[in-house]
Amino acid sequence: NCTTIMMVVVLQPIEKLSHIRRVHVSSYQSASGAGAAAMAELEQQYREVLIEGKVKTINKFPHQLAYNVIPQIDVMTDNDYTKEEMKMYHETRKIMHSDVRTSATCVRVSSLRSHSESVWIETERPLTVDEVRSAIAAAPGCTLEDDPQHYVYPMPLESAGKDDVFVGRVRRDLADDHGITLWLTGDQIRKGAALNAVQIAEYLVKVGNVK
Repeated sequence: NCTTIMMVVVLQPIEKLSHIRRVHVSSYQSASGAGAAAMAELEQQYREVLIEGKVKTINKFPHQLAYNVIPQIDVMTDNDYTKEEMKMYHETRKIMHSDVRTSATCVRVSSLRSHSESVWIETERPLTVDEVRSAIAAAPGCTLEDDPQHYVYPMPLESAGKDDVFVGRVRRDLADDHGITLWLTGDQIRKGAALNAVQIAEYLVKVGNVK
């Protein structure tokens, strides 16, 4: 799951500082997450609104996506979470080999490329913002962009077509001394899918499992 992969890339260096107990995440997933036809439909919807004043083409999404957000990705499950949200729960534990509990809300937004996530993390030991920033900045596959006083933070428009996961808005949670909140964005087609597959293949060759 591309959304989970991008999040775990950022969670792993934090896990090395202190065990992560819980994660609350809201994802803001672009139209490209639903495929090329979905991107084309979003572009068509924008044209229809500008030319005709209303959307006529709704096939790939349950509602109009242009100028809108849809708080459902994939089908609902029996526990009122979507299938996409449950993937984030199970796959985070599987990838990290951890008992971490993840609660997700996955939202489709009207951008074409790159997914973004607002992530709240509870650790066993209280961490400082400087600790977290330093760990993320040193982690492979992560780029820290965190100077909000000068309007520097990751945005999906700028992460499209790039390999790293970009992280910013790192801050201590005001309600929990063990909580850290951050924002991340990345090109899910690259880091969440194609690039990840290439990196796994390269690793298997390196360790001698594939020739």
